[in-house]
Amino acid sequence: MKEKDKTKKEPLIKLSRRADIDRKHSWTYRALAIVAALIADAIIIAVIVHMNPIDIYGTMFAGAFGTTRKCWITLKELSLLLLISIALTPAYKMKFWNLGGEGQVLIGAWATALCMLYLGGRLPGGLLLLVMFLAAVLAGAIWAMIPAIFKAKWGTNETLFTLMMNYVAIQLIAYFIIKWEVPKGSGHVGIINQSTQAGWLPYIGANSYPLIVGLVILVTVGMHIYLKYSKHGYEISVVGESQRTATYVGISVDRVIIRTLFLSGAICGFAGWLMVSGSDHTITTTLAGGMGFTGIMVSWLAQFNVIVMILCSLLIVFMGQGAGEIATSFGLNHAFGDILTGIIIFFIIGVEFFINYRINIRKSGKEEA
Repeated sequence: MKEKDKTKKEPLIKLSRRADIDRKHSWTYRALAIVAALIADAIIIAVIVHMNPIDIYGTMFAGAFGTTRKCWITLKELSLLLLISIALTPAYKMKFWNLGGEGQVLIGAWATALCMLYLGGRLPGGLLLLVMFLAAVLAGAIWAMIPAIFKAKWGTNETLFTLMMNYVAIQLIAYFIIKWEVPKGSGHVGIINQSTQAGWLPYIGANSYPLIVGLVILVTVGMHIYLKYSKHGYEISVVGESQRTATYVGISVDRVIIRTLFLSGAICGFAGWLMVSGSDHTITTTLAGGMGFTGIMVSWLAQFNVIVMILCSLLIVFMGQGAGEIATSFGLNHAFGDILTGIIIFFIIGVEFFINYRINIRKSGKEEA
């Protein structure tokens, strides 16, 4: 019996991981991806809606920065998204896949609303704000620590655990909305303490947005220092690289996981405090507006660089604000603006593939086994 020729057919296309690419080239590729996305958007605008892309982009810019009020709204949205992204960054740098940012924000918002409703008018304004802040931060931290403890002690899947915690938080908020609804049967809480403004952040000028922006700047600088220069930041990096190496050098992995999620949850709770006390002054199940998930993308796109997150957050908020403006000005469906935003995000995410992988095309048909 003749021995069969042991050959194998190589695939036409093979992927291989690139060696570490220098930062200058990687950010150049990302910038080119944004330019390419804007060109793709321009083509879609011209072909589908038969409009001048420059007019559309100009209207989007006006929607985000056209007036002083719009500028402050954009800066407020930017600050909140940046804050949540910063909150999630330590866990992701540690390779703890925390999908529970949305729920942690909602729990912080719930604790804030609870204090406003039951302590408003009973405590002095400054003390009430302090109690609300502590309650929101602690609530968010505890909510994040629950899956962290299960992961550290029993090795549970943090992705599913934190994701399910979001739905628990939403149902908890839904229950209290029915309990607190004004008027009864309306299905919403309404503006909390509208007549007394007890528990509201103080206004600077026409609104409290400048204070929100200032507080987020402080947290941003603090997180940058914490991750880059502190011992805790170093331990987070080591655990993210290899838990086995971390254990070998004497780092308690369980302690780092619990401590890091406590910090992430606390900052998410702080974001909930800012939303209820500083911007919305109410509580709803959609208060976070998906920022808990968008923040994951911002953190990842910035490669856990706190400063670069500012630019990523600005791009996403700008596109979101602009989408609403073109829908109003040109009578387009709001989904069209979302399509333009999605294309840009798709290009940004797609370029990460080419930064990390090389495509090799087969030259010869067969190779000996």
